[in-house]
Amino acid sequence: MRRLFGWLLTLAVMVGAMSGAGVANAASSRNDDIKDQLLAIPGMSLIEDKPYPGYRFFILNYTQPVDHRDLSGNTFQQRITVLHKDTNRPTVFYTGGYNVSTNPSRREPTQIVDGNQVSMEYRFFTPSRPDPADWSKLDIWQAASDQHRIFRALKPLYPKNWLASGVSKGGMTATYYERLYPNDMDGVAAYVAPNDVVNDEDSAYDNFFATVGTAECRDRLNGMQREALVRREPLEKLYEAYATENSYSFNYIGDMDRAFEMTVLDYVWSFWQVDTLADCDKIPANATKATDQEIWDSIEELVGFWYYTDQGLVLFQPYFYQAGTQLGAPSPHFPYIEPRLIRYGYQPPRNFVPHGIVMPAFDSGAMRDVDEWVRHRAEHMLFIYGQNDPWGAEPFRLGPGSSDSFVFVAPGANHHLAVIGGLNDSEKSLATAKLLEWAGVAPAAVRADPSKAQRLTTFDDQLDRLNLDRERPTKP
Repeated sequence: MRRLFGWLLTLAVMVGAMSGAGVANAASSRNDDIKDQLLAIPGMSLIEDKPYPGYRFFILNYTQPVDHRDLSGNTFQQRITVLHKDTNRPTVFYTGGYNVSTNPSRREPTQIVDGNQVSMEYRFFTPSRPDPADWSKLDIWQAASDQHRIFRALKPLYPKNWLASGVSKGGMTATYYERLYPNDMDGVAAYVAPNDVVNDEDSAYDNFFATVGTAECRDRLNGMQREALVRREPLEKLYEAYATENSYSFNYIGDMDRAFEMTVLDYVWSFWQVDTLADCDKIPANATKATDQEIWDSIEELVGFWYYTDQGLVLFQPYFYQAGTQLGAPSPHFPYIEPRLIRYGYQPPRNFVPHGIVMPAFDSGAMRDVDEWVRHRAEHMLFIYGQNDPWGAEPFRLGPGSSDSFVFVAPGANHHLAVIGGLNDSEKSLATAKLLEWAGVAPAAVRADPSKAQRLTTFDDQLDRLNLDRERPTKP
């Protein structure tokens, strides 16, 4: 039973996350201002208070141990945000897997259940980075333990049901958290979460790119990618001028030639991650007739020549460290490009991390453990993918032993548009009903008939806007 030891967790909350006085102050002061209650939690401090109509929004720092196995050791300040609605509503614990947004927003599960939302910045993303940074303490267990400790600190203030959720690397984070602390949450909604079980076997990506969309669209994209490598010399002259103008350097990856090739090899992936089949019309039908500037502009728009510079890569060091030590990274092939045109191929994550950072050997068992657990132990979990999103090529799958869990695919959706609202009607209703049920707020009509399920909030143009900002393509 999922909550068999729930009373033990309650006891642990009372004695572990806070001092006795802190718990008493936080748990018993229901009539006090919520900000005062949050700041009564030991280790919690206020960065900014941003009220929003119908909510309170707080940006906070929470003191975390660098090593959760050594609570007497060094600590660091981890940013979290709290979108507070009411202590009598459920709470969604959202993880993006990178930096936390400092503007109020409601993620889809929060919109559906009309709840509070707690969001966590992933450890080692600035400013939530220990100083000095002991990179050996950046792994999925330490990050899940950050989340577990935040949950234990906030649960007395928000005693109703909790759901974990996240998008992309955040969806991975929510899944790892559920695997490592399965008694914390009442349900999980993981969006577009890749599952690289065997890091050295990436044929799923090759199969995806051979069949996604239409043959015409694939030919346009493949032709542009190949033509960019044919014209390496003139395009690299544009790149050199671009790097000089912006004071970009290439020490991490090695040199500009390697950065250029990686940017070009990301082109097709980036299109399917951030665009849709309808956008194929903006890709030249015959790349050989395109000008150098047209090819440059198309790659710059879809990928961004800034990314493989030192100034771009430094922002995502923690991700590449984890990709090279536990998470794995995709390595698609390009059968339509002659081998003579490809000098390096998809480069490993080690090439994107400063050489002074020591990376241990890749832990091939970490993702296999999570995958096995999801297949045979998953309970109250939703996985949502996009049909045309490359990151869905290696998804989480359910198997014997999993229960009350689901994998849904949004038709035609890319990485950003893969949401419950984009599912077909029956799956949308079922997914919505399950989140309401797990959050403990399903109306009687929905419990009797899931087809009647609807979100409990009305659309808010500011809080609920879908973030379609382009992201670096081969970063989940």
